[in-house]
Amino acid sequence: MNTATATIPESHRDLLDGPVCAALTTVMPDGQPQSTVVWCNYDGAHVLINTMRGFRKEKNMRANPKVTLLVYEPHNPLRYLEVRGEVVEMTEAGAMDHLNRLSELYTGQSPYFGEVVSADFQARETPVLCKIFPTHVTAAAF
Repeated sequence: MNTATATIPESHRDLLDGPVCAALTTVMPDGQPQSTVVWCNYDGAHVLINTMRGFRKEKNMRANPKVTLLVYEPHNPLRYLEVRGEVVEMTEAGAMDHLNRLSELYTGQSPYFGEVVSADFQARETPVLCKIFPTHVTAAAF
């Protein structure tokens, strides 16, 4: 089965709600793609990711909001979901709470600063919540 649509099919939503890591691809200023492993979840309309202010992917998304997210089942990589979309919001409001929820989901530990990474990082890193609106979705399972 391989379907293309603009909505996330129910059959593949589990891939977005973790704890499966995804590859997020953004576009560099010179036009080259840049991919990063991210944690994500889905709010029913947007794929949500978290990054830090000033990180390369954050700068890339602000300059060009078109992104691709690829996530696949670890024990069956032919069951995957590709989400092409547009970052429609980047905000610091609620970003720390979201990051702590992702941290709990993916590592079983929270808060992120202090349990997953050193608490010292919190003084110089500011989380940014990014909402990706899907414009093209491919769901496959073989």
